[in-house]
Amino acid sequence: MRIADRQQRDGGRERITVVPESLDDLWHLTYVLEPGDRVGGDTTRRIQRNDDKTRDTGGEREHMWVELIVDDVEFAKFANRLRVGGEIADCSREDQLGFHHTLNVEEHTELEIEKVWQTDQLERLQEAVEAAENPDVAVATIEEGEAYVHTVAQYGVEERASITKPTGKGEYARPREELFDELGAVLERTDAEAVILAGPGFTKQDALDYVQDEYPSVAEQVTTVDTSAAGGRGVHEVLKRGAVEQVQTETRIAEEADRIDELTERIAEGAKATYGVDQTMEAAEFGAVEELLILDERLRAERADEGDWDVDANELIQTVEQKGGDVTVFSGEFAPGQQLKNLGGVAALLRYRLE
Repeated sequence: MRIADRQQRDGGRERITVVPESLDDLWHLTYVLEPGDRVGGDTTRRIQRNDDKTRDTGGEREHMWVELIVDDVEFAKFANRLRVGGEIADCSREDQLGFHHTLNVEEHTELEIEKVWQTDQLERLQEAVEAAENPDVAVATIEEGEAYVHTVAQYGVEERASITKPTGKGEYARPREELFDELGAVLERTDAEAVILAGPGFTKQDALDYVQDEYPSVAEQVTTVDTSAAGGRGVHEVLKRGAVEQVQTETRIAEEADRIDELTERIAEGAKATYGVDQTMEAAEFGAVEELLILDERLRAERADEGDWDVDANELIQTVEQKGGDVTVFSGEFAPGQQLKNLGGVAALLRYRLE
């Protein structure tokens, strides 16, 4: 989730503009939105025309901006969208006021939400913002003759593949390598940043040995966990042990460490890098920032007007994104974040060297 804007309104209300960036973010919004909230966004609406000169053809869809007073909210996971229904309270076409409409909110759709925000709702928004930094994790569970691949999201666990290849003896038995190969191929297609390989006995180790030989790029992402079963029960054991959170943390630390190593190498060579807020903002304005590195605690302090930067933190991030750069927020809890803190809490990998 990305928060694009925040504005205080009368009566203790606040208008927050959010941009959901994943299905998880849409799911979070179902717990934030409630009847009576005002929600605005771009949409299309069928406009009826029936006068003396034009025969009613059922209407034509027109693009417009609407603001609804929310009646109902539905998370449609399989349609990859959030449906927000309600009465039109404001609109770019005044003749549509008072009609019912449904906003279909998809990933990367900008949405304005105005309400009296409760503490838990603001915390959920922040949780969604922070969760965007977590790597995607696939859980593969395997035992003799069968394997399963699930992906883990905040709205739940989703089965991506169920593979059955009878092994051992018998008329229908097949080489174990067929099962391992299909599992490796599925994991390669998931594009997960981390893989937990789980199951009972020695089958998972044999599978890992095969994947290391045939799918080395996948094998680099694998962590093994012992479970008593494969399938849904095995995934439940993995989740219960907190293995997903541990892998996400370790993966995030490793990625941040790689960024810091690259930054320090470039600085030492006098190459394409900068650090400190003034120099980084200058690079952003020139469109030179390839990736902005910023410390979470420093970002929070600046947004709360408790920092000492002369540069607005939100403006810095927006400038980088508008000019095609990426933004990575570092955690101050781990060593890479502490290294960034020593550099002023903000730095950048550049597209080209600034003189």
